[in-house]
Amino acid sequence: MERGLVQVYTGNGKGKTTAALGLALRATGHGLKVLIVQFMKGGKDTGEQKAAPRLSPNLHIVKAGREGFVSKTTPDPVDVKLAREGFSAAEEALRKNEYDIVILDEINVAIDFGLLPLSVLLRLIDSKPEGVELILTGRNANPEVLEKADLVTEMVERKHYFKEITPARRGIEF
Repeated sequence: MERGLVQVYTGNGKGKTTAALGLALRATGHGLKVLIVQFMKGGKDTGEQKAAPRLSPNLHIVKAGREGFVSKTTPDPVDVKLAREGFSAAEEALRKNEYDIVILDEINVAIDFGLLPLSVLLRLIDSKPEGVELILTGRNANPEVLEKADLVTEMVERKHYFKEITPARRGIEF
């Protein structure tokens, strides 16, 4: 790509990760290389984790979290360590200019929960190579991140079936 932009998918509605994964699928179809770092998400039973080997070597996923929920008020040191390791992987990939697209899935939540300082994300945005598209997902995107972004999409929940009909479903939510 000649010029990579910064995209943010945020808000309380469903579809932030799904939008980023759709972009990743489209990009790999055109031969672009995509790195996805998934913060605060563990386990190997997600559809995207299972599909990634089929799209290799153009799609690579790094898990930077463990199964279960992270406490916003008192995050476990393991969660902080995993977030830092995932962020380091993203920094290295950008420094080496190995990928056309780098997706930091749930990075906004990792920042909001204090797993990573906002300053490291702002520096990463500023140091992004010109030809790399950077996608940042997750609720509660910081206003400084939104200001630096070229595109901001806010997902708004109007109605959600989790509340009345069904829990998360394989192949749809994970």
